Amino acid sequence: MILIVVKFPVRPERADEWTGLAADYARAVNAEEGSLFFEWSRSLEEPHTFVCVEGFRDADAGAAHVATDAFARFVEQAPDLVSAQPQIIYVDAPDVTGWGPMGEIQPR
Repeated sequence: MILIVVKFPVRPERADEWTGLAADYARAVNAEEGSLFFEWSRSLEEPHTFVCVEGFRDADAGAAHVATDAFARFVEQAPDLVSAQPQIIYVDAPDVTGWGPMGEIQPR
């Protein structure tokens, strides 16, 4: 699995536009064959920072993702909405296939 986490600092006055773009992009990515998951969150400490967590089956699925029209549209529109360059973590974890249970916390 390819695991990618990206922090996007968004211009406060453009946050509504960002959420629309982000929602459209998430729907498109989640529909891709090699996408395992794609989710957005908003930072609690930095309310104008949005974090995406995405997983792709393998490097081929990741390569197919960056070749999509949805990716091209996102990277074309995002520079007008961010306040600084996004920061990324990219991990190739070939033995991982997705989410697993967290052992320390279970519902009571």
